[in-house]
Amino acid sequence: MRGVGVVLLSAFGVCSVSDEALPAGFALLGLMVVGAVADFLDRRLALGFAVVRVVAVCAAQGALGGESALWALNVLTTTAITLQWEWRPAVAAPVTGALLGVQLRAAGFDGEVVLRVLLECALARFAYVVVRRSTWRVDEQRVRQAEVERAEVTAAERRAREREYLALLHDTASATFLVVATQAGGVDAAAVAGFARRDLELLTRAGDAGNGLVDVGASVRAVADRSPLEVTTGVSAAPVPARVALALVRAVRESLLNVARHAGTTCAEVSVVPVGDGVVVAVVDRGRGFDPDRVSRHRRGISGSVVGRMAAVGGSAAVTSGPGGTVVRLAWPA
Repeated sequence: MRGVGVVLLSAFGVCSVSDEALPAGFALLGLMVVGAVADFLDRRLALGFAVVRVVAVCAAQGALGGESALWALNVLTTTAITLQWEWRPAVAAPVTGALLGVQLRAAGFDGEVVLRVLLECALARFAYVVVRRSTWRVDEQRVRQAEVERAEVTAAERRAREREYLALLHDTASATFLVVATQAGGVDAAAVAGFARRDLELLTRAGDAGNGLVDVGASVRAVADRSPLEVTTGVSAAPVPARVALALVRAVRESLLNVARHAGTTCAEVSVVPVGDGVVVAVVDRGRGFDPDRVSRHRRGISGSVVGRMAAVGGSAAVTSGPGGTVVRLAWPA
């Protein structure tokens, strides 16, 4: 600001000097331009050129004639004001006093000039302090806001992980326990052992999801191939974010396990159809069906492992069922 301002003031100042003094005026203008370049470099170098410029124009005002006194005063006040923003009072105050002394010695004592320089410097320093303290408060508020947002994100991530853990726990151990508890005609030890082995494998496997894209069609086909059911697949390639693929795969696996445990059939159909940038996955069986509205709220198979899991990644899940079978439709995005 000082460099640009002083150059503009000096350009008008050259126009105000006498014709005889034009060469000296242009020489001073050149000095102002060099000093303006220094203002964009090292601050100590800029301070030196600021002092040199004021001393030069103040000392030359008698020889320049015309309105050069106004030129010198404007350069002095511009320099003095900007020094209050750039340096501490221990540096700015004595330098400003020295420059004011040079002006008073060259042009004679003028109380209005002294009052103007002192008042402008005091106001500049006061404004600088107010702005700096305000920015400090803004910075502190931003830091606190960032901490609050970070805590909220961490808490949301923790809750999401807890929901996923509860859903996975339902998909595995609790579902197997329910099968054992509800088999009135005796427990099929081989079937329960198979469920338990799959439960143990899922609970001990790391479930981290990266940020890359995953072909959910291939992943769903792998789940279908490992299912105890006879699964007919109609699968197309559908790349989705890894986290979304994980939710879809787990929802499909839970749906197939529900068919194996509750539908009274050994067959199911699974389809994966890309839709725009998203995907629709369907799991269909021709079993005995059920009434979704009569499922207890404490049962997390549909609400947590399917609907909640899809909602957590921005998708949706719809379950329709009746005596002719059940259709689970998973869509991402919702």
